[in-house]
Parts: sequence; structure tokens; C-alpha cells
Amino acid sequence: MTTDGSKPQPEVQDAVAAAAAQAVVSEHETLKYHLLGPSLTKAGQDSVDQQKISEIIYNASKGSKYFNNEEYKDKNLTQKIEKILAKKRQLERMDLASDLRRADECIAELEFSRDLSQTVVHIDCDAFYAAVEELDRPELKHVPMAVGKGVLTTCNYHARKFGCRSGMAGFVAMKLCPNLICLPLNFQKYTAKAQEVREILADYDPRFESSSIDEAYLNITEYCEGKGMDPEEAVTQLRNEVCEKTHITISAGIAANAKIAKIASNKNKPNCQFRVANDRATILAFMRDLPTRKVNGIGRVFERELDAIGVKTCGDIYSQRAYLSKLFGEKAFQFLMQCHLGLGRTKVQPAEEYERKSVGTESTFHDMSDKTELREKLRWIAEELEKDLTRTQFKGRTLVLKIKLHTYEVLTRQTIPPKTVSTAGDLYTYSLPMMAKLEKEIPGMKLRLMGLRCTHLVSTKKTGIDFFGMRRLPSAGGDTSLSRTKVDEDVEWEVWPEEEFEAAARQERQDEMNELERLSQEHQSQDDVSALDPLTQEEELEEANRRHKHGREILPNPTPKKQSTSNARELGPSVGFQKPATGYVPPPKEEMLWTCPICARPQSASDKNFNDHIDFCLSRQTIKEAVRDTSPSPPVLERPTSDGGGKENGHNYSNGNKRGRPPSKRKGEPVMGERGSKKLFFGV
Repeated sequence: MTTDGSKPQPEVQDAVAAAAAQAVVSEHETLKYHLLGPSLTKAGQDSVDQQKISEIIYNASKGSKYFNNEEYKDKNLTQKIEKILAKKRQLERMDLASDLRRADECIAELEFSRDLSQTVVHIDCDAFYAAVEELDRPELKHVPMAVGKGVLTTCNYHARKFGCRSGMAGFVAMKLCPNLICLPLNFQKYTAKAQEVREILADYDPRFESSSIDEAYLNITEYCEGKGMDPEEAVTQLRNEVCEKTHITISAGIAANAKIAKIASNKNKPNCQFRVANDRATILAFMRDLPTRKVNGIGRVFERELDAIGVKTCGDIYSQRAYLSKLFGEKAFQFLMQCHLGLGRTKVQPAEEYERKSVGTESTFHDMSDKTELREKLRWIAEELEKDLTRTQFKGRTLVLKIKLHTYEVLTRQTIPPKTVSTAGDLYTYSLPMMAKLEKEIPGMKLRLMGLRCTHLVSTKKTGIDFFGMRRLPSAGGDTSLSRTKVDEDVEWEVWPEEEFEAAARQERQDEMNELERLSQEHQSQDDVSALDPLTQEEELEEANRRHKHGREILPNPTPKKQSTSNARELGPSVGFQKPATGYVPPPKEEMLWTCPICARPQSASDKNFNDHIDFCLSRQTIKEAVRDTSPSPPVLERPTSDGGGKENGHNYSNGNKRGRPPSKRKGEPVMGERGSKKLFFGV
């Protein structure tokens, strides 16, 4: 009925129906893009019709619990983006001159920190798991093949031409490529081959950094200087040596920092390399047209949020610089400005030297609701966590329980035991009350995943003993490098927030893999079970758990074989020392440090380096003042007003969804909605 009581005309009804249908189509367009998966930017996808692929994935998964969960998440993200856009429209009516000047000051300071003296290389093995399998079965090199059955872990380049890629349900891949051959995972084989590659990398940089089983960062600055080689020449030699000795190919990115090197390694895959010259103009040009999704640390969710405000490439970040901190928080602002400028860390060190935040394990299984079975599973997970804590030599002050319901809802609970915990008995004892409480809160609770994690870690490694028998205390600050230390509010830009964003993106991919495993199990349960191997689903669960577990172990770098001690980089205590016949291992040499009289930070006891640092400290404020004096002010669209609700100059501290911390907020209080705030739970 219309407002006057008459029936609407057929044309009006058709228009309303068409509008409703269009809204559904528009809504599902974002869902279809989301369903393309986390590996959309993988090499070998450039010639694939992604729209066609998205339709196949959409239709294959429609009606499943996985599809319903993805649809729910997509709707929530759409609502979140609507709030972001509303906030941006509000900010556009305000005077943001101070925010613009602050952003420009940050850019100037970041520019001053640009280091073009180092050569960092990112190494990525080409379709690693598949390449290792092809060594045993050469006939698979010329046909579409993938590793992983329930969920694909790796595809060779023949399979990628059909749209198959890692992080895709196996039955969906079979719809794209009916002749696809899927092999089970064999991590023992992959680890052995990865170690062969690592032994070669150690000759070029003994302190290389493994980022996964088939990826690593190297700093080859000293290698090239010692050998008198050009970086591209050295990397070509490295790639040829790996291919000759291990019979697999690798691709490489060469750049001034790790961020650009990672992006560059994906440019000319497979079996090639790409260099971004150590030149500011070249770096800015490289980043200008780079899609944000290509940056490590920007996942599908953050990509959509940025796209909504007009940031599609890293070059678009600059025009939105005044809004970023208010829309996404301070850490996101700093991270995005570094992306725009092509800045990143140049420090490369063995993975085991990074400060560990947590140790945990988890297991996925068929829907389970029996209390006895759940407790048996909890005890088994406690035993697995004890092994991990023993291996990594840690105890935990905080114990976190994670569960995933059969509806895909993830819940976490944490407790602080009266003592540090590491044994299976203690882990089970203190996690059981959390489980029991959840069972009371959720009658008939049915789980498909359970995990335990220890945080606020305490090392169980034996500390050194000095001459008088006193224990040496570890340094409270740990790493004192510029890139990892925050001294005061004047040098906030020196903090590199990319670590948290990269961890969040990794967790996003891991969560996607977990949910795709469920989709695969759902599909199998709908098929004719009599036609299947009765152990298929059990084997799939076992494969999923191996995938979760694998890759978490951090192994010390191999000892370099070829590099002489005369030109080798000084090695840390965990790598590179040849034990004499007595078994004595010389301790690492302690570096002499001088304290800067301006910033009070320890510096290398080198006249040149110390004087350079003094100049840097003295000139920092000069640069800030020069930028402040020369930065043009934007036109004032509207005078700032106060509405009595705490809002002035674009600041709305009464808004609970505000990302970033207002000045009045207490230090240490968690900020809801800020990216990285999930980091407490399971490595996010």
C-alpha cells in the first residue's frame, strides 16, 4: 500500500524488486571477491579469469556452513566500512590543518631515516612442496598437480593456469581442473630439502632470517663488498648454486630493505629475480602504482577498508594522509606512510633471535560434544604444548584456551595461574576450569577446534655466571636499534609497526585455511561415503593438524661452509662457531657502547658512527621546524567547533569505536578495534 492507501503500480513493484535484487547482487559481489581466497596475488594468476573463478567457488560452497560464515563476516565488514565512510565525511567538514602538518612532519622525519646503504634479498622457493614432489616423480612436472588433499597447500604452475592455488578447498580445485593430481603432505621430505637450501644461504649471509620453510631474508651487503660483486651478480650466482645442488628453483627480490625485497621477489616468478635500485626516486616510482594488497601486512579486510576511502595503490596513501590516524589508528597511520615511502627494516637476523611472544598448539577434529572426549582432547593438547615449551625453553605466566564451535564462532578464555606453568599436568589443571565454565555458558557445546597457548613467557635457559659467581641479568631493553625501540613521543616514527601487521595478515591466512578445511569436510559428508575410503576424513584431519604444527619450530641457522672468518659478519651465539677439539665454544664478543648525551641511548663505540648519530640528534628538531615553516596549510572548509560531547578539530574521544589512543587514555589500556590489539591471542 502507498501512503494514500492505494495499491502500488506494477512498474513501482518491479522497480522495488529490481532495486532489492541489485542490492543483493552488489552485496554478494564483495563476498565473491572475498571467496577468491588469501592467495589471489600468488604468481601464475595474471592470465586467469578471476570473475569466472569466483562464480565457481561461490556456487560450489553456497549453502555450506563455511559459506554462511563468510557471508556473515562480509556483512559485518560492510557495516564497518559504512561507519568508516561516515566518519570520513564528518572529518571532511572540519579543519584538519594540524593533522596535515603532523603527517608532513612524519614524512620528513621518515625520509631522514631512509637507509640506502644496505642490500637485502628475499628468497622464495618456486612452488616449493610441488617442486620437491616432482623430484621423486618427474612425470608430474608437465601436468596440473597440487600438494594437499582437503585444502591445497601448493600448486605447480600448470595447475595455476586453471585458477588453482594454495588456500583452496580440494573439491573446488577439481571443479576448476578435473585432471588435477593431488598428493598428500610429506613435511619430513620438505624440511630435509629446505635444510639443503639453508646451508647454501648461510654461505652468503650466516645470519639470514627464515620467514617460513621456503622463504628467507638475507643481507648481502658485506658479501658483495668482500667479493667485489654486484648484488644482481651475487644473487644470480646464489640462485644457480641452489638449482645445481638442490634441483629446485628459487626467485629473488633485491632492494634496500626487507619490505620492498619481499614485493620484488614476486615480480618475475618463477626462477628469476627483480631488483629495485637503492635510489629514492626509483623506490617511490615502484611503490606509487603498487596495489595495496601486494604489500606484506595488508590482507583482504584491510584492503577493502582502504579501497573504500579511495586508497587502491600505495601512491594513493599520500592524498588521504590527514585522515588515516583518525580512521584506522596511529599504528596503521605509521605503517601506511612507510608503505607510501617504500621504507622498511634493513636489519636481518636469525629467526630464533626475535623475542618470542607466546608458545601454543591447537588441533582440529570432527564435531565433538562428549565431555569425556573433550577432556581427553584437552589433556592431549596440554601434552603437546609441554613438548613445545620444553623445546623452546619457556614457561608461561598466562594460559589461554581457544575453542572454535561447530558454528565457526571462536572463543578465547585466559587465566593467570599462581605460578609459571610448563608441564602437561599444570597446563591441564589450570585450563580445565576454563573449559568447564564454557560448558556451563554454552549448553550442548560442540567443538571442532581446541588450542592452548602460554603468553608472558619466562625463559628457562640458564643465565651466564660471571667471575664472582653472580648471575648476569639479561638486558631489560633487549634490542636497542632505531628500528625496534621507542624512546619518547618525539621519535614515535622510529618504531616499525610492520611486524604486527604482518602477524595479523598471517593469522588471517591461517584462519582461512582452518575454515576451508571445514568446507572440505562438509563436502565429503554430503558425498556417497560408501564410495570413499573410510579413513579419508580421518587422514584429512591428520593432515590439517600436521599443517598447523609444521613450520612453528625455529631451527638455528646452519654453519657456513665456504665463508672465511676474515670477511664474515660477526656471528651470534647460536650460529657460525666451529667447535674446537676440546668442545669449548668461545662466547660472543661484547660490543663497547657509548651513551649519546642528547637522547641517552647507547651507540657503537666508533668515532664516525657516534659523531653521525650526534649530528642526527641535533638536526632532528631543525628538520621538524623547517618542515613546519614550509608546509602549506590546506584551505579551511569549516571552523572547528565543539558540540559539548568532547569533539573538537576532528577528535571525538567519546566515540567508542575510535581507533588510536586519545591523550587522556590511560597507558596500557587496550583500544577496541585497533589493528594489532588481537595480538594477545594466538599470535595474531
